[in-house]
Amino acid sequence: MDGKKETNIEVKKRNRNRVFRYICSQGTVSNPDIAYATQMSLPTVTQITKELIGQGLVEENGELQSTGGRRAKALSAAVNTKLALGLDITKNHIGMVLANLKGEILKYGRIYKPHAHEDTYYREVSGELEQFLDEDGTDRERILGMGISFPGIIDLKREMIADSHILGVKFLPFEAVTRFFAWPCLFLNDANAGAYAEGIHSGDRERFFYLSLSNTVGGAVFSAGGLEQGNSFRCGEAGHMTVMPEGETCYCGKVGCLDVYCAAKRLSDLFGGKLERFFEELDRGDQTAVRAWETYTWYLALAVNNIHMILDCDVVLGGYVGSCMGAHIQDIQSRVSERNTFQEGGAFVRPCNYKTEAAALGAALNVIEIFMEQV
Repeated sequence: MDGKKETNIEVKKRNRNRVFRYICSQGTVSNPDIAYATQMSLPTVTQITKELIGQGLVEENGELQSTGGRRAKALSAAVNTKLALGLDITKNHIGMVLANLKGEILKYGRIYKPHAHEDTYYREVSGELEQFLDEDGTDRERILGMGISFPGIIDLKREMIADSHILGVKFLPFEAVTRFFAWPCLFLNDANAGAYAEGIHSGDRERFFYLSLSNTVGGAVFSAGGLEQGNSFRCGEAGHMTVMPEGETCYCGKVGCLDVYCAAKRLSDLFGGKLERFFEELDRGDQTAVRAWETYTWYLALAVNNIHMILDCDVVLGGYVGSCMGAHIQDIQSRVSERNTFQEGGAFVRPCNYKTEAAALGAALNVIEIFMEQV
């Protein structure tokens, strides 16, 4: 709080928001349950849930079992009454997600579609989204909007994609993309979107660094329930930290960037572009896979330990590699532990929880969160 006293309208809105979020998180509850959990009076809670029922956001589902008195009405959130789309644009694919108010993925898809900085590309992507929704007859009226995950620097002040080396795009106004879609659109950097999916529904919304290990390497800082953007919207750009001053050339034109050594394709290209097959071969003890993994984890441990030394928080490994590595997280934890000055072990390194279209989901969750704040 900034010392300014809340008006009655603001207090009511905040209370309504708390009640709705609680119902969404709990499944089926009663007014007395809500009153106890939120420390609000029962009449206040009853009035709020009545309003939410009137808005179609909460439903009555019979009565709960009696605990000695009159049976309380069972209330649940109508989580499918409003939906959000998430779109993840990459160099060669697009990922699509449809999520409900609880943040549950109702459906997802991924198709091969090389990016082209042309109107035709976005028209075709819009058509793919319409087909995606048509498959199960999704009611367009229920869609709040669409979040777009984009690999590059997203300048929210100037409302433009300031720079995307990987896609060859600079100073692209949001409107140049959004005009092809039927819904209001919000933009997030792809690593920020993955971090948002990871953090927004965590119980305590703790601070962590999200390292996205896909066909490009990115990063994001999640803190205080949201994303840290930085002065120029470049906070967390770990993919372009230098790990080998005289190393290989990165797609950005510099040498020795982490992206060169820890992009997912460093592993998947060894087995026909199939990352899952790389890990299958690694589990079998294939020497090509073993040697590649040793090199990969050497560079990754170097970067992870540096990030932890600066930020002193957990590091979450996401993206394609983070989603596929499974028990091999222990290899990275061990290597990080060897480098760590303070003998903490490697428990601060952990794999991501969201492994299916995390960037598209995070983009959709951004739309949902804005709606939830306005309830």
